[in-house]
Amino acid sequence: MSPTPLLDTITLPQDLRALSRNQLPQVAEELRAFLLESVGKTGGHFASNLGAVELTVALHYVYHTPQDKLVWDVGHQSYPHKILTGRKSRMGSMRQYGGLAGFPKRAESEYDAFGVGHSSTSIGAALGMAVADKLAGNEHRSVAIIGDGAMTAGQAFEALNCAGDTDVNLLVILNDNEMSISPNVGALPKYLATNAVRDMRGVLHSFKQQSEKVLNILPGALEIAQKVENKIKTIASEAEHAKQSLSLFENFGFNYTGPVDGHDVERLVEVLQDLRGKKGPQLLHVITKKGQGYKLAENDPVKYHAVSTLAKEGDAPVAPVPPPKPTYTQIFGQWLCDQAAADERLVAITPAMREGSGLVEFEQKFPERYFDVGIAEQHAVTFAGGLACEGAKPVVAIYSTFLQRGYDQLVHDVALQNLPVLFAVDRAGIVGADGPTHAGVYDLSFLRCLPNMVVAAPSDEQECRLLLSTCYQLDAPSAVRYPRGSGKGAKVSDGLETVPVGKGVLRRQGRQTAILAFGSMVQPALAAAEELNATVADMRFVKPLDEALIVELAAEHDYLVTIEENAVQGGAGSAVLEVLAKHKICKPVLVLGVPDQVTEHGDPKQLMADLGLSSETVLAQIRRWLAA
Repeated sequence: MSPTPLLDTITLPQDLRALSRNQLPQVAEELRAFLLESVGKTGGHFASNLGAVELTVALHYVYHTPQDKLVWDVGHQSYPHKILTGRKSRMGSMRQYGGLAGFPKRAESEYDAFGVGHSSTSIGAALGMAVADKLAGNEHRSVAIIGDGAMTAGQAFEALNCAGDTDVNLLVILNDNEMSISPNVGALPKYLATNAVRDMRGVLHSFKQQSEKVLNILPGALEIAQKVENKIKTIASEAEHAKQSLSLFENFGFNYTGPVDGHDVERLVEVLQDLRGKKGPQLLHVITKKGQGYKLAENDPVKYHAVSTLAKEGDAPVAPVPPPKPTYTQIFGQWLCDQAAADERLVAITPAMREGSGLVEFEQKFPERYFDVGIAEQHAVTFAGGLACEGAKPVVAIYSTFLQRGYDQLVHDVALQNLPVLFAVDRAGIVGADGPTHAGVYDLSFLRCLPNMVVAAPSDEQECRLLLSTCYQLDAPSAVRYPRGSGKGAKVSDGLETVPVGKGVLRRQGRQTAILAFGSMVQPALAAAEELNATVADMRFVKPLDEALIVELAAEHDYLVTIEENAVQGGAGSAVLEVLAKHKICKPVLVLGVPDQVTEHGDPKQLMADLGLSSETVLAQIRRWLAA
């Protein structure tokens, strides 16, 4: 571990505030070194944290945390914050079972003012805190730190619109690194880039003032500086016709400051001290570099957005080892390209998750039919609805946890109008280290209640391709939900075959007990069934359910068990109970799924065992139930 003598003296922010301002660059340097080593060992979000080191140091130096509230948007950049707020010694447990969460979490520290994980919530939350402080009559300050990627979402602008019409003490820091997980898309990033270019003139003016004496005594230096100034003025003048400058945020009622170099910690402290004393809504625009201080991450911030282990500085990048089995995401990506080649109506949409959703190859092959709409899930769904109205066949590639953000649009703009939009719902079920904010354990419940909706849950990779092809052919809204990572390694065809809608299949014939399994739970069900000599049905569809198969299984077996990687409340098991009630069938039924609790973060296998959804715990629960 690299020596960190100054950082070692800091347990809490008050220790940081006891230092002189000229010591802060060393603190930032040591903090970045510690971050490199700790994340290199544990894995986790990486490039975004490196880019926020100086900003984090400056914020805790100036603001009186935890009385002053810092709200980190998304939370990808919160590791330096955790290190400075009493959790440095626990960084080795980051994202591990029982260890530190990968995002700010209110139950973890009083310095985590708001639990985050989804984007674009910080301004609204910080505004609520600022209003509460005003009503309580105190002088605390609230700060929202939001990236330029998260600023593209509608919720951020809803909060700006509300905040600008108040007189509360709120500071919004726009951390502009020209990146989301992937490079930013849309008009707003272009606007911000234009502002940054125009303000280069101010940077040069400040530079000239501070260095004029030096320039005057160096032969020829003044002439060189004048040429540089003229070049910058030319670039800035080319952007002048847009007449944008700071007007966007000022028109929202914010006092705009910036842009400021986000890696000049002493300058940041100076600016923040000034802003903390100002009343009303303030916006500070800082320019940072994602991956700052680690060349591999600076050069490839997409690859180093999150890491598992890390090469040493200066090492050649190690080629990623191909997974032993293709992931469900890869299966979807290949199917999407094949289906697009067969049907020119297909259009793919992603809300800023190109890599994560497996759309890189599709973008390369079909650029005119690829749409990254930015971090705007609501817009992604309504946009898809509009495409479907005019004869296109949109496929929305989205994580289960992020589909929650577009639920009203899913209801109103797609389901009620019976529009043929296919939702490829990735990361369904337990996701592991990212924890409860990213767990996809509610989609079966909130999808199956919608009219016109078809909901499918594949049990392996081949089933995933079959069900994607099947649902794509429908003239109705549909969703195929599949888990993170790989399945059992089933052989996958390269065709576009379909299966009958709403029909399950028997995977094992047994006696006395029948297990009705959905999606990823078919394999644990089969393992338990071998011990119990039970029947296993791969139900394939959550909606419409195979009612005939359910009635048949109920007639031939004494006990029924349902199992799903989804919340028990309102999920697939509840749907089976509704069918039994409809047909006046009274049979003992055990409903297994995610209990009514907030899931934790950690190793997925450990989490599944804790939730009673591993093959061993499924078997144990069924045996206890049968013996009761």
